[in-house]
Amino acid sequence: MQTDAAERLAEGLAQIQQARADLNQAMANRTDLPQRFTEDPVSTAILIETSETLDGFASGLSQIVASENLAVQSPTRIDAQAGTLPLPVQGLILRRMNEPDAAGVVRPGVVIATRPRAIVTSPTAATIRYAGALLDFGNVMILEPRADTLFVLAGLDVVYGVTGQVIEAGTPIGLMGGPAASLGGELSTDSDGTGTERSETLYMEVRQDNIPSDPIGWFRTDKEE
Repeated sequence: MQTDAAERLAEGLAQIQQARADLNQAMANRTDLPQRFTEDPVSTAILIETSETLDGFASGLSQIVASENLAVQSPTRIDAQAGTLPLPVQGLILRRMNEPDAAGVVRPGVVIATRPRAIVTSPTAATIRYAGALLDFGNVMILEPRADTLFVLAGLDVVYGVTGQVIEAGTPIGLMGGPAASLGGELSTDSDGTGTERSETLYMEVRQDNIPSDPIGWFRTDKEE
């Protein structure tokens, strides 16, 4: 029975790993989604070179004028979703907006503890304003659900999609980093565990009119996602 159980676990893990590989390939190959605007690579490249902080980059990005600045969602529709949006990744809130970390540093966003290789998805329909490496934050994904609002996600290992791409709610936009999980961790459905199994962290900001807004007011955080 133990041998049979081990074989089933190994088979399940292999299937999960193949599914993740297929997801990576599918996301890399997708070309059928519409483009909201044409990326301004020159302005973005200059902004990357001159930005010293994530805040500075997000602030500068909001000032880049798109050639076809069409909102994905109306303000009324996105406001109606405030407080009900799912977190972009399954995990637990480690630190809230402006809550100091161990070094006393405060940031205008939240830190979410996740399992290694967790899938990150778009909380709502949005335009990808930026996807790629930035400073020392790892890979960064910046989503724009409407013209005056940005969701900034930092610390991903892999990102999917390109600037200007319009995506639907729940679309995979990346993977968290970390070593390959064990059989038990990869297949576990226990949502009450804490500790080292959530070894990765995703940083998230919400910016409205270029001003940080408390993400807790936008997302469901009353229980583990």
